[in-house]
Amino acid sequence: MFTSIRWRIAVPYILLILLAMAGLAAYLSRLVRDTCLDSLESQLASEGQLIGDALPPSSTWNAMGEDLDALAGRYADLIDAQVAIIGVDGIVLGDSHQDRTRMGNQLPQPEIREALNSGQARSLRFSQEVGYDMMYVAVRVAEEGRVAGVVRVALPLRQVEADLTHLRGAVFSAALLATLGAVILALVIAESTARPVRELTEVVKRVTEGELGARLLPTTRDEVGTLTGAFNQMSDRLRGTIAKLVEERNRLTTVLDNMADGVVITDGRGRVRLINPAAGRLLGVAEEAALGRPFAQVARDHRIIGLWQQCYEQRREQFEPVEVSQRGLFLQAIVTPLQGAGPQASLVIFQDLTRVRRLETVRRDFISNISHELRTPLASLKALVETLRDGAMEDPPAARRFLNRMDVEVDALAQIVQELLELSRIESGQVPLRLASVSIDDVVTPSVERLRPQAARADLQLTVDLPPDLPPILADLERVQQVVTNLVHNAIKFTPAGGNVRVVGLQFEIADDGDVQSGSYRLNGTEARSMSAASAVSGGELPDMEPDLLSSGDWVAIAVEDTGVGIPAVDLPRIFERFYKADRARSGGGTGLGLAIAKHIVQAHDGRIWAQSVEGKGSTFYVAFPALTNC
Repeated sequence: MFTSIRWRIAVPYILLILLAMAGLAAYLSRLVRDTCLDSLESQLASEGQLIGDALPPSSTWNAMGEDLDALAGRYADLIDAQVAIIGVDGIVLGDSHQDRTRMGNQLPQPEIREALNSGQARSLRFSQEVGYDMMYVAVRVAEEGRVAGVVRVALPLRQVEADLTHLRGAVFSAALLATLGAVILALVIAESTARPVRELTEVVKRVTEGELGARLLPTTRDEVGTLTGAFNQMSDRLRGTIAKLVEERNRLTTVLDNMADGVVITDGRGRVRLINPAAGRLLGVAEEAALGRPFAQVARDHRIIGLWQQCYEQRREQFEPVEVSQRGLFLQAIVTPLQGAGPQASLVIFQDLTRVRRLETVRRDFISNISHELRTPLASLKALVETLRDGAMEDPPAARRFLNRMDVEVDALAQIVQELLELSRIESGQVPLRLASVSIDDVVTPSVERLRPQAARADLQLTVDLPPDLPPILADLERVQQVVTNLVHNAIKFTPAGGNVRVVGLQFEIADDGDVQSGSYRLNGTEARSMSAASAVSGGELPDMEPDLLSSGDWVAIAVEDTGVGIPAVDLPRIFERFYKADRARSGGGTGLGLAIAKHIVQAHDGRIWAQSVEGKGSTFYVAFPALTNC
């Protein structure tokens, strides 16, 4: 029997417990009783003090008679004890349980005498009135610095004994101490036996930490020796199995982590068991947060969840394009059931088709826009040709007028084709830039002077405000002049007669934290350092101040202001798209390619172009270039 670890440790352990409990029984019995009586005395004293404080003035006690008995009875019911109110002469003036007229003078009672002297006393004795042992606690009642009487609270000792039964739970604490001593003794006795167990445990820890070659030689013939031999055999088999699994897992992890498609695997209960980084990115959830959660909580899209549930119900592969509008994604979701892995086990693949969808949208919009631009001149040409064919050629003046009109439409078609070719060459980088240090005056003045006659014909005031100390910029003069000419031409075209067009030069510095440090020029009543309100830049809408999008350093900008029709807020973010025209601007003609060409020219110079506009009050276009401050 003692060759077993269990018996080597169990027998001394049981003997120690028996010895410890025998010694504790006598000690704890007395301790529990004394503790209980002291606690009960403190409780009764507190209750007696509260009753004494609540009593009416002592001058009324004699006159109250039975009312004082009733008062004592109410207090007794509240604290579940006997209450007596005794005068300083020892006469019982009120009692909750006995006839006070039959009770003798209480001064001989030890608790009464001691309470009158010291303020509080306790007594345990046999009560002749009730016929059993009682605990009496008397509390002196003081009134205006004098002793008014005594409040005595009593409990039967049999009730105290009942309370003692509940408090004997302290025995369990003593038993815990005995158990602790027994454990210590058992550890000493079992040391020689437990050493092989500890050694085996250390080897197991090394194996769990990845040291699969760790082994331990059996040193005993008991259960530990048998366990050691079995463990060595298990480690040999486990080592080979884990090596194969690690190799397979590494291959699978590499594939999943580098896949562009998102992959999610759910188990038979519909909880996510595997999710790759691409799926986490497409679904907007971290891998750690997704594992173990229901698929519906991870997908968070009713169409994806519905497709997954449909696969579960039909047990067939399901696929459907899903547009996640709140994240701007267009996904192809493919859900395949995993046979034999559970009713809701499935493989979910997400293919990100957002870029393809965007390219298709751009292609569709481009075809639609160019079709719109070509349809008008082509339709006009066809109508003119049919008119000439139907007899207008016999009328020379009308024929010349129709031919002139056809020449205008052909020029419009040629302009569209030419601007399309130029835009394509700029976008593809096939147009080399002849960069040189040029002044803002050389950029602005020729462009403005070329268009001044047109402004005069339109009854517009065209002004230029260029500070003399503006630094030069590194640019292709001809291309930058093309941008300014386009902006000024648009301002003239969309400003009613009597309006103003103003070209302003400004300089500012962007600090490393994005603040505008200098160059506070006023444009349309708005300082450059606080440009905001509905504004747009090539590529989208600006959230706040336009200069915040510029990198730190010195910048030179050209602003073209007008008091024209303005641009609706809904159209402002798209004005730099090719062929895009605001509804109000369409009546003014043009191909809709000018701003797109300007955008790409400015970006080729590492510059920025943006606009501010309030419909009906005018527009301001800004073109900013890095300044050559060292020139």
